[in-house]
Amino acid sequence: MNKFDQLNSILLIDDDESSNFLHSIFINKLGLDIEINTALNGQEGLDFIMNRGLEKLSLPCMVMLDLRMPVKDGWDFMRMYEEQVPQELKKQLTIVLVTVSDNPQDKERAAANPHILDYAQKPLSDSTFKKLIEKHFNLKEIV
Repeated sequence: MNKFDQLNSILLIDDDESSNFLHSIFINKLGLDIEINTALNGQEGLDFIMNRGLEKLSLPCMVMLDLRMPVKDGWDFMRMYEEQVPQELKKQLTIVLVTVSDNPQDKERAAANPHILDYAQKPLSDSTFKKLIEKHFNLKEIV
């Protein structure tokens, strides 16, 4: 199910700044002209989405959400997202859960959540990002 014809921004929600940095490099290697924003926990990520929505600024098309974070983890983010984010904003977002967890319960919980459209195991690579972007957006072959 492709939701968008154009990918213009990605929000990386991960407390590991080095992961955010590496993921930004991988995304940039794909040669796409997109904005990359980062948040260090679920609360920052939700605030970013809500502020963008309220100010009528462009939302991130894709949210790469880590599970294990301080303050508000990925599951806390999803609970707040379901409760607080208006439906019209939810329709614009593709959420991909990104984690080092190999816990089958996390995978099952992600699959059962209608807002989580994919699940990716860390460490990610440029080819992982390429596959995720091609899968969820109307983009044919990326570089």
